[in-house]
Amino acid sequence: RGIKYSKDVHMSDVINTLPFKLTKAQLRVLEEIDNDMESEKPMNRLLQGDVGSGKTVVAMIAAYKAVKSGYQVAVMAPTTILATQHINNFNKILEPFGIRCGLLVSSLTKKQKGILLDKLKNGEIDILIGTHALLQENVEFKNLGLVVTDEQHRFGVKQRSVIAGKGKNPDVLVMTATPIPRTLALILYGDLDISIIDELPPNRKKIETFAVNKNMTDRVNAFIEKQLKEGRQAYIVCPLVEENEEMDLKSVEKLYETYSKEIFPQYNVEFLHGKMKPREKDEIMEKFKDGKIDILISTTVIEVGVDVPNSNIMVVENAERFGLAQLHQLRGRVGRGEYESYCILKCNGGNDLIRQRMDIMTKTDNGFTIAEKDL
Repeated sequence: RGIKYSKDVHMSDVINTLPFKLTKAQLRVLEEIDNDMESEKPMNRLLQGDVGSGKTVVAMIAAYKAVKSGYQVAVMAPTTILATQHINNFNKILEPFGIRCGLLVSSLTKKQKGILLDKLKNGEIDILIGTHALLQENVEFKNLGLVVTDEQHRFGVKQRSVIAGKGKNPDVLVMTATPIPRTLALILYGDLDISIIDELPPNRKKIETFAVNKNMTDRVNAFIEKQLKEGRQAYIVCPLVEENEEMDLKSVEKLYETYSKEIFPQYNVEFLHGKMKPREKDEIMEKFKDGKIDILISTTVIEVGVDVPNSNIMVVENAERFGLAQLHQLRGRVGRGEYESYCILKCNGGNDLIRQRMDIMTKTDNGFTIAEKDL
């Protein structure tokens, strides 16, 4: 038996205050979640939706229902950057309803953390958003009723159960943007019901995607420069040399040298890779977000959920080394603002298979189609 939420708390109270209209798919998914929450068996639901389909707002509305029924909510995100992004978004929508959100990340001082944990235990915090830090033993809720994990593939089943164990059979919502065919989802997540958001908000601009080979490099650089001059920012993503971190580092650093010294010495270029300390990564992402960095060279650590509306161009070096679903995830980092956005896939070598694969990327932006082609 799980928690049976009150039928008197209506999700529509929040939906009606949103600055945008929800899509039919979002409303359908919310209805499924609402039914789960009002039933007495614990909800275990996987929410799948393509990059930018609006999963976070669905989580907020579910959180509203939980809090207004007298429970607390835990939201777990894979990185500090994402957790911080979430708390800003949650506050925007839920603060007017008197809902109090807290942020638990590893960069808090011992004192700040102590105060936060006390408030959590007394029930002065309604929604706690954080990274893996939420899993620590000293994180105690007064009355945890709903657990949301974002980017589920970054967390294991065990982590999901650790955090659910902090409440008495709380409802669980796991979210992912990685398109998993339903049959496979049943195998991977056999314990979960599945909801799919299969349409994008109407105002989303299509990201123009081009596949080019090495001899187009000068044209690509000229194009990047044109965007930078207009005040935009760019991502350059570099592939990983499998199994060899030394070489990975070199490939990022070498690209960084080339871009910062030879191609764009007049712009501010920075790089980001998995070996950096979380705090360094966060600082660089913050700077990029604040517009202090023009070009960010990165390995695939960038792929999850980062929202920088001013960056509208992504160049993927050696695109043939990536899986299609991964390229699609990466592409979802741009096109988040009002600017026309571009994704340029640079390929080295061109056999028929590579050409076919790049063709798929330039022709479709549907994550589900792409995942099937990948398969």
